Amino acid sequence: MIDKALFAEAREKMIGALKGQNGIGTLSEKTIHSVLKYYYAPNPAYHEVKIGPYIADICVDGEIYEVQTRNFNKMRGKLEYFLQEHDVTIIYPIAHTKWLSWLDMETGELSPKRKSPKKGGFYRVVPELYKIKMFVGNPRLHLILVLIDVEETRYLNGWSTNKKRGSSRMDGIPVDIFDELRIDTLDDYKKFIPENIKENFTSKDLAKAAKIPQGFAGTLLNILLETGTVKRVGKTGNSYIYNIN
Repeated sequence: MIDKALFAEAREKMIGALKGQNGIGTLSEKTIHSVLKYYYAPNPAYHEVKIGPYIADICVDGEIYEVQTRNFNKMRGKLEYFLQEHDVTIIYPIAHTKWLSWLDMETGELSPKRKSPKKGGFYRVVPELYKIKMFVGNPRLHLILVLIDVEETRYLNGWSTNKKRGSSRMDGIPVDIFDELRIDTLDDYKKFIPENIKENFTSKDLAKAAKIPQGFAGTLLNILLETGTVKRVGKTGNSYIYNIN
């Protein structure tokens, strides 16, 4: 269950601390990472714990929590080591509502904030999970997918005419917490399958029911095969037919 008051406290405390260290414009991924670390483990005694050759973001009573904003493939070494003896929960933030500002690198001018029409949802984790597909069937691996509202500043340094496409992010500042989805057991991966799906379905059917691109749906089914959530029961043309295991 989300705690908006605790999130606000984490936000104010960690953003203030990071500003004092090196200025908000240089934080990159540190802001969201630090706020979520404090939110899920307010006691700093549990932060940055050395376990073997690695440093865990959070370790509470032997259970490890890793805040990972992107690039799950970089966690493979850690996961391989940690999962031998520890439960590991990956905390993955997803921008739900986003307000964008653009910084002109030549003039130093910062544009007013504008709300992005796009909304982020839990399925955003799918491409990242695919990068650690070899671990998702391990019952010691858990997930917390957290939807947060974010103010994001980007440099006008992209390749398109307006310099926005291909631009790089300066920082993302968490504003509020909206929702979270917890995957604690292998059975919880069923939460990714919409209730209105028919008994035997293809990736196209899943894409339509979940309102996601078919490529996402195909990747998700690949992951759900690893967790034993679905099984293949046949083919129709070039498409596999699945049902819930």
